[in-house]
Amino acid sequence: MLDQAFETLKTYDWGTDRKPLEEIDGAVIASYSDKAARKDLENRLAAVLKADVSRDSKDFVCRKLMIIGTADSVPTLSSLLSDKDLAHMARFALERNPSPEAAKALRDALPKLNGSLKVGIISSLGVRRDAESVPALAKLVADSDPAVARAAAFALGDIRSENAAKALSDAKPSSAEVKSAITDARLFCAGGLLAEGKKAEAIAIFKAYVGEENPKHVRLAATKGMLAGAGKN
Repeated sequence: MLDQAFETLKTYDWGTDRKPLEEIDGAVIASYSDKAARKDLENRLAAVLKADVSRDSKDFVCRKLMIIGTADSVPTLSSLLSDKDLAHMARFALERNPSPEAAKALRDALPKLNGSLKVGIISSLGVRRDAESVPALAKLVADSDPAVARAAAFALGDIRSENAAKALSDAKPSSAEVKSAITDARLFCAGGLLAEGKKAEAIAIFKAYVGEENPKHVRLAATKGMLAGAGKN
């Protein structure tokens, strides 16, 4: 039955009956208790991505690899990161892949892409809270593309490390919208540092935004952060 499901998958379109693919769904669930079966299933799914099959088939596979993907499927998924039709789902699969190889693949793709594809990679690195990407992201905060610069700032805010906070502090925004993104990201970082017990570092960031020159919502967030850092409600 599983073999038949893989045959059906080759020509699958989202508008057709999905029931024949339920065998693959079931195999994904069953593989949680069988490492050998999971490895075999991952390899079979990755092979579909290399075949001449429908876009929807590959989209389906990426969704399954989000769940069971390991370092083994990283090279195949990485090859799709420059594909405008499949990059989104391949990136999501790598974003959720726990292996260090997946994070490296995203970092390696960063200088090779532009526009929305680059923004997507940046976002995934932020979601992964990938500390090793901080130097590259710090440079991108000054990118000439505002979308890339804003995404890099937000990713640093998601990473929430001391190095990320410093990168944001040193950033030179190229526009008002990038400056606003840096502000939000620095506040995110401060919140993360505070949660880790690094009160002095967090309060120093919050303190920079309590002045009247800042928008009201920023002042309120900074004041709330400072009070939390001081142990007050």
